[in-house]
Amino acid sequence: SVGPREQHSEKVRNGMLDSLHDYMRVGIVHFMAFPQCMGGVGPLVKTISTIACDPFFDVIEISHTKSETQRKEIRALAEQSRIEVCFGAQPILLGGGLDLNHPDNADRARAIEAVMNAIDEAFEVGSKSVAVLSGKVCDDKESAIARLTESLMELCEYAKTKAMSVTLETFDQVPFGKNCLIGPAKDAVAVSEAVRKHYPNFGIMLDLSHLPLQEETPKVAIRTAREHIVHAHIGNCAMDYPHHPAYGDHHPRFGMPGTRNDVHELAEYLKYLIEVGYLSREKPRVVSFEVKPMPEENPEAVIAGCKRTLEAAWRRLRARQ
Repeated sequence: SVGPREQHSEKVRNGMLDSLHDYMRVGIVHFMAFPQCMGGVGPLVKTISTIACDPFFDVIEISHTKSETQRKEIRALAEQSRIEVCFGAQPILLGGGLDLNHPDNADRARAIEAVMNAIDEAFEVGSKSVAVLSGKVCDDKESAIARLTESLMELCEYAKTKAMSVTLETFDQVPFGKNCLIGPAKDAVAVSEAVRKHYPNFGIMLDLSHLPLQEETPKVAIRTAREHIVHAHIGNCAMDYPHHPAYGDHHPRFGMPGTRNDVHELAEYLKYLIEVGYLSREKPRVVSFEVKPMPEENPEAVIAGCKRTLEAAWRRLRARQ
């Protein structure tokens, strides 16, 4: 006889998928969707409330909030709406020019301290995880990876005291982007293997927005990192026309003219996340939009476009035989 798991596998092979919400916990990166909140000020509570009150979303990713009062309000909103909070320390590192693999020990220590403070704040708002990125590409790659690994282990040790985890997001290595040490999926896996020998509370985040800039396809990146992926972002990038307003790593909306990712690319990304088991009915995991409206665009309209794009990509997967 055929068991439930075999029946499910047959459904996936035949394109007979159920609702996307059965396979993933859909999230959104708040500070990217509402870039006026990037520095920890602005209409944080109002915009977070907009997302928290939308039942399409199961997860909201936030960053630093300067006001202690607002942090309490955000936690209350999350608890009332039953939305999961994740915390991104990437804006803290990038905005402060901080580098977890810096060759100068004092500079690296400042980066570690900033992320530890982020872990404290994340714990305060109810998050179970903090995401980071590596520092800049270095000439001494091996030594830089060793320094990054050491920093990440120190952060995992601190996060462990709060029953939290640390996630490393992969980025590009191009001068018109973020130009980060990590980098290709194979290098991220090497770091993850080293950290996980001591700290299981660590993993990798892949972002569809970054893959074209990394010169990696979803198939290659996801299959390479399959055992280490703990978080996934979806979005877009512009890299073919230097005059494009979103040129580089700026997360324009899906399908914007002159950009790389739309329904087809998103469907491919989701296909391989299902293939490697990251997405499943047994354990739905986070897939978050990271999309930034252009200055003249309406954030709520862009968010609606994101949802329609995801639904269209899912329908495309379901229609495949």
